[in-house]
Amino acid sequence: MATDAPPAPRYSLPPGRLPAEDILFCVDVDLEARAEMKSAAAASSGSTSTASPQPTQPAGAVGGAPAAVPRTAVRRMDAIKQALLLFVHSKLTMCPDHRFAFGSLGETFSMVKKGFSSDAGSAMEAIHSLSASESRYPMADLTQLFMTANQEGKRAESQGRILRVVLIYCRSSTKPQHQWPVRPKNFTLDIIYLHDKPSADNCPQMVYDALVDALDHVSQYEGYILETGQGLARVLFRQMCILLSHPLQRCIQDDLDIPKQVAKKTLGTEAAQNEDGTPVSSQQ
Repeated sequence: MATDAPPAPRYSLPPGRLPAEDILFCVDVDLEARAEMKSAAAASSGSTSTASPQPTQPAGAVGGAPAAVPRTAVRRMDAIKQALLLFVHSKLTMCPDHRFAFGSLGETFSMVKKGFSSDAGSAMEAIHSLSASESRYPMADLTQLFMTANQEGKRAESQGRILRVVLIYCRSSTKPQHQWPVRPKNFTLDIIYLHDKPSADNCPQMVYDALVDALDHVSQYEGYILETGQGLARVLFRQMCILLSHPLQRCIQDDLDIPKQVAKKTLGTEAAQNEDGTPVSSQQ
């Protein structure tokens, strides 16, 4: 008499707790942080158009159309502050044990407010205090940033935590530099690079290469470098969401395939259905 086969053994992964993070944000406060961001509407309509804008129709004109409301300029620093607030609140929602500190990068690094804190109000106060300079800095020296991170990394390790530095850099032609000897790495470095499009006056590729070299030189775990020259705030927000990932749970950046483009995913699904003989759409 046949008997049922024994059930396959279940695979189980023992639960484990990842160390909480101390995250130090370093925000570039050079004049280029005052650059105006594009609006989503302008980007979708095509920013390369050379046609002159049509005059807006005043209220009470034919058809009673109201006058267009002037668009308030959103600058890089405004978008950076919003992205930082998004990150802090999202990270604390995931785990209230994460802590944050903030600094600025002019010619060199300086802390905005000393000490790490998991208090959202304290983080908001530090973020709102950030402001871009009205002049350009001739250099960007990361040595003090790495020195501070090394000290804080030792302190975090002694407390069973890990340290991450997130550098937001905005200069399109000033290469960052550092005098930091090779030492045991004890913090992870992430970079977001906002820059202008290449021109005769700047070379963001040269700057990007220098940032990659700095990341490879100091980062303990897998650090991400994300860049954009589109000037869209939504791209910055999307990149900041990618950086919510814990360094100990990351794939290497070359394998990173998020966020997915919804339009491309939809087209791919429709194509697969079409190959299976399933109609893409039906008409009544």
